[in-house]
Amino acid sequence: MRTTITTLLVFLLYAPARAARTLDVYFIDVEGGQATLFVSPSGESMLVDTGWPDVGGRDADRIVSVAKLAGVKQIDYLVVTHYHMDHVGGVPQLAARIPIRTFVDHGPSVESGPEADQLFSAYLSVRDKAKHLLAKPGDMIPIRGINVQVLTAAGNEISKPLPGAGAPNPLCAGAKRKDVDPSENAQSVGMLITYDRFRMIDLGDLTWNKELGLACPDNKIGTVDVYLGTHHGLDLSGAPPLVQALHPLVAITDNGARKGGAPEAWQTIHSSPGLEDIWQLHYALEAGKVNNAPEAFIANLEEHCRGKWIRLSAEPDGQFTVTNSRNGKTKAYKPAAQ
Repeated sequence: MRTTITTLLVFLLYAPARAARTLDVYFIDVEGGQATLFVSPSGESMLVDTGWPDVGGRDADRIVSVAKLAGVKQIDYLVVTHYHMDHVGGVPQLAARIPIRTFVDHGPSVESGPEADQLFSAYLSVRDKAKHLLAKPGDMIPIRGINVQVLTAAGNEISKPLPGAGAPNPLCAGAKRKDVDPSENAQSVGMLITYDRFRMIDLGDLTWNKELGLACPDNKIGTVDVYLGTHHGLDLSGAPPLVQALHPLVAITDNGARKGGAPEAWQTIHSSPGLEDIWQLHYALEAGKVNNAPEAFIANLEEHCRGKWIRLSAEPDGQFTVTNSRNGKTKAYKPAAQ
């Protein structure tokens, strides 16, 4: 009887811990590309992009190393936001290191030419051996334990505001559009990731005019807790009517030492109402201290770095923590609505 009671007590203590599992998000340093690993409370995984191709497989190795740390043995969903070298180039090398079950993308590439054709062909050679989902605005990516809604894909965006959103956006007054972007950037798969009350947005490399389509004249998204800086913090993206209407508590930028982290885009984020902190994968060498976060919030300070990552862990009530793997810096956040 004693053994039975002890076993029951262990079960009762363990069950709440399982019920309270977090959504863990790892922002992996791929030197100015994107590789963001989501580990759902269900244990399923979603990787957004794979970084660059490299003779030594640097980015694939960094992704696999973080996946192992997170207890991930396969990528259940690989979302390829668009077909540029720093986002899709690492697919073949990654697939040789870890199983990828389902690929999600926006469909055919809009770019052509020797380099673009070769890049897309290399991706298809891997994708066509697995399951494939075509992303369309409004679709849900069926990862268990969290909600992942497609906001943009193939140059299109959601036609109606999300539940609770749709208010007129006063930031749109006088907003200027930029030249039409015919590249793959404007085709990016953009997503809203939610875990009960926690909300995070990742728009890939979506460019300025497409961002305005989500924000003007009405804010179709509402607010978020975490904003992943669009396009690595380049000033081709980061339209203030969208960024500041999102009202993020925290922003994270996957910039490189010499890519992204542009002063204009950084200041747009920094001046967003309600923002507490910006966390960066790299110190932006050409931006100066005034356009960089405090060093404690930056994962890699040197150009030639060891590829340190940033981790976010979110609770279902909306609270979350962010941790810098370089120095162990951790900060907890409680959304204002709580």
